[in-house]
Amino acid sequence: MSEEDEFRLLPLPDQFAHKNWKARKNGYETATKDFKTAQLSDQIVRDFIYESSLWKAAVADSNVAAQQEALNAYNAFLEAAGAEGAKKTRGHTIQGVVEKGLMGRPAAKASALETLMLLIELDKADPVIEELLPFLAHKQPKVIAAALAALTSVYHAYGCKTVEPKPVIKLLPKVFGHADKNVRAEAQSLTVELYRWLREAMKPLFWGELKDVQQKDLEKLFEPIRAEPQPKPERLLRSQQAAVEEAAASGVGADGDMEGEADEGDAPEIDLEPEYEAVDVFAKVPKDFSDRLASTKWKDRKEALDELFTAVNVPAMQDGPFDEVIRGCAKSMKDANIAVVTVAANCVECIAKGLRKSFTKYRGTILGPMLERFKEKKQTVTDAIAAACDAVFLATNLAEIQSDVLENMTNKNPQVKEHTTKFLIRSLKSARDAPTIEQTKELAEGAKKLLTESVATLRDAGAEVLGVLWRIMGDRNMLNHLEGLDDLRKNKIKEFSDAAEVRAKWKPKAAPPPKPAAAAPAASAGKKTTRRPAPGTVKKAAPTARAPSPLSEDVAPLQPRSSSRPAPSKAPAGLRPPGAGLRAPGSGLAKPGVGLKAPSAGATAASPKRQPAAPLDDGGGTPAAAPGTGLAAPNRGLAGRPLAKPLGLAPTSPPSQQASQRQDSYSAPLSSVEKQELSDLRAEVDLLRSQTSDLRTDKLRLGSRVMELENQEAQYIENHTRDMLQIKAKETQLVRARADAEEAEERGNSLGKEIERLKREMGRLNSQRVRGEEGVGRGETELVNGDSHAMASRPGYRGGGGRSHDTPRSGEVGGGEEGKENIPDDADADHDDGYATQRQNGETKHNAHLPRTQQQTSMPPPPSHAHRRPLSNGSSAAGGGVRWNPASRDGEAGAGRATSGSSTTAGGNKVAVGGGMEKSVGAAGQQSEGVESWRRAAEVTQNLKARIEMMKARQNIGRGQ
Repeated sequence: MSEEDEFRLLPLPDQFAHKNWKARKNGYETATKDFKTAQLSDQIVRDFIYESSLWKAAVADSNVAAQQEALNAYNAFLEAAGAEGAKKTRGHTIQGVVEKGLMGRPAAKASALETLMLLIELDKADPVIEELLPFLAHKQPKVIAAALAALTSVYHAYGCKTVEPKPVIKLLPKVFGHADKNVRAEAQSLTVELYRWLREAMKPLFWGELKDVQQKDLEKLFEPIRAEPQPKPERLLRSQQAAVEEAAASGVGADGDMEGEADEGDAPEIDLEPEYEAVDVFAKVPKDFSDRLASTKWKDRKEALDELFTAVNVPAMQDGPFDEVIRGCAKSMKDANIAVVTVAANCVECIAKGLRKSFTKYRGTILGPMLERFKEKKQTVTDAIAAACDAVFLATNLAEIQSDVLENMTNKNPQVKEHTTKFLIRSLKSARDAPTIEQTKELAEGAKKLLTESVATLRDAGAEVLGVLWRIMGDRNMLNHLEGLDDLRKNKIKEFSDAAEVRAKWKPKAAPPPKPAAAAPAASAGKKTTRRPAPGTVKKAAPTARAPSPLSEDVAPLQPRSSSRPAPSKAPAGLRPPGAGLRAPGSGLAKPGVGLKAPSAGATAASPKRQPAAPLDDGGGTPAAAPGTGLAAPNRGLAGRPLAKPLGLAPTSPPSQQASQRQDSYSAPLSSVEKQELSDLRAEVDLLRSQTSDLRTDKLRLGSRVMELENQEAQYIENHTRDMLQIKAKETQLVRARADAEEAEERGNSLGKEIERLKREMGRLNSQRVRGEEGVGRGETELVNGDSHAMASRPGYRGGGGRSHDTPRSGEVGGGEEGKENIPDDADADHDDGYATQRQNGETKHNAHLPRTQQQTSMPPPPSHAHRRPLSNGSSAAGGGVRWNPASRDGEAGAGRATSGSSTTAGGNKVAVGGGMEKSVGAAGQQSEGVESWRRAAEVTQNLKARIEMMKARQNIGRGQ
């Protein structure tokens, strides 16, 4: 026996795991032949489905020749195993297919690529693409290049509608920046293939991250593709193939307008929308947004909306309570200021784009006011509102906006009609789903009303709506709506239909196939034969065991069933199965010695319609009746049969032993597939039990958590109630404190007013007192002058210096001191005691605020002799002159030598005293001002003296140190 023959004797799993590559190669070839003719239910297919780890080592075989055969065997296995085999094994095989198969010989490379295609075709593309993407970051450049080439072939075969392109497009910039030129070349080929399907829509996802040189090179490669028509997939998934066959069987495409367009839109829409991270914008929304939006100044309203726009101007945002914001924007749509309306529309657009599907609940609040605001003639305002409406439609669907659109299409304002209809046209063109028959009818009726408008733009808009609907729904659904229109309008509508570019196509729903009557029993029978083929064969052969001659041990398991029914007469004769006749020997032969006494009972139990004579004579050699008995076989049933022959066939064992035999017949040894399936089922049962236990535990945990949260909620409600009561109490205290503060403020104001009044009263009293003092001074002066005149009129009186007593001396204000020379000192002292003191104080205060030189000039000249004696009180005269004692002649001469003139009083007026001298007539206000000036001067002087004393003291201290 040769070595190859020895290898063939081994089981296939052993050959797959053999250390000799020839044995493995022989096993791969044998498996390929077996899988090409096998079915999913065959034993070999089931074995390799459950032993999926065998394929992991096979597709990555170290021997090149063996690996090529392994890939062929795996492809044959996938064809036989279908989706189940692909799902079970793709996680083990893709790595070996990429790292070994795609970089092997050309034949192995083709087989590896076919493997990837089959894995996608049998199930779906997403799991395979997820397994391929990590190889784009492999450390070996040739592996990256092979993975890129495989992706290019996948997209070329299936297209971007079947295979999601977005994950691959995001990785293009990384592979374009690779150091290996082969990797960059394969990346360029992949980008060109993707551009065939996606065109310019793919650029926003990666174009900005490429270098300028790479962009220019790609643009050159894109140029010839732009003139090519849209490509179609070369291969379909098994699910798509079944759908096409079902559609062909149901007669879809019978209309001429749908046959050429049946392939368009069959696959799902390609989603190239960039993915952004949702942002919580509520923290940036102004807290006082509603209050500021209710302001009477349009600038305040616009500033509030500007801040809102800054907050919501993000590509994606988290859902939240935007009800108040949307209501504010809807209210702003009625604002008289167009700047406010424009900013509000921009805010709605950003919110709708950020929330997307979550914006649906706000559609009823905002869409109607925006459509009504289309009456604005300002182009910038209508453009902003149109963009906001488009964003609202993208977040919703055609059914949700239909009511608002139809309502505003009948608005009395032509501007509102036109822009609403244009919004409907844009929505129909961008809709992903075709409208229903009912929606089409309502929209067509609304559009036909616009065809009779007097404004040309409205007529064109209505015709365009019908044309777009015609493009989407086809002739079958639209021709009945166009009946009654003239040819001119139909031609116009047809032009719009031909020029329209839509994303949705109406497709009729396929009728469900009729359910066959015996479908369920056949399916159940097929399932049983698949799992247990041996018992199924016995059941099929059971009806042929009615003949007595070929009775064999195959029908023996049916005999214990009759032993459990000792009274066969209870079952209707017409419902007995064909093999029910075998029950009589089991019951009648329990006692062999009385077999001839049973005919009457057997005759009553047997069916009168059964004719046992004919089948008993079918060449079996058994006579119809025992010889010499004389019993007639017809109408006697089993009682007419001879008992000798069946005695050898009938089981003589007790019923318990028969039951054990039946149990042994059903407990035949299981095959390896059935054992594997049984172990899998047991594992699944254990898994389900563990999951059930985990779910039960989770349920209990969540129930306790719910109770805990309910308790927390109750506690929070209680705390909230208590806090609210405290807040109310604090608010009451605050109101009371505010009232007390207002009362105190009013009291303070009243006290301030009273203080001002008292100050004015004190000033008035001071001025009166000063005027009274001045009056007393003038009275005293006049009295002194009168006495002087009286003395001068006496005989023997001599004026000082030979002058007349009428001429005043220099420095004397009061004048007339000469007449006092002969007055005794005692009388003069009594007269001038209080008066001189008052004048001295007044003059000191009067001269205190003057410069020193001016004070010296205002003082009278000093006496020329030391014998001169001042007045008893030592005070000067009222006008600043000094009254000297006239006892000395020298004093008289000194007084006489004084320069004649007049002195100026505090009021600034000259006062003549006596004959020809001017009198002082100063005003009362000037006197009060003088008093205040004296007081301030005295205070300043005292302060200066105190400072001088402090400086002296510091100097003394410094010297002492």
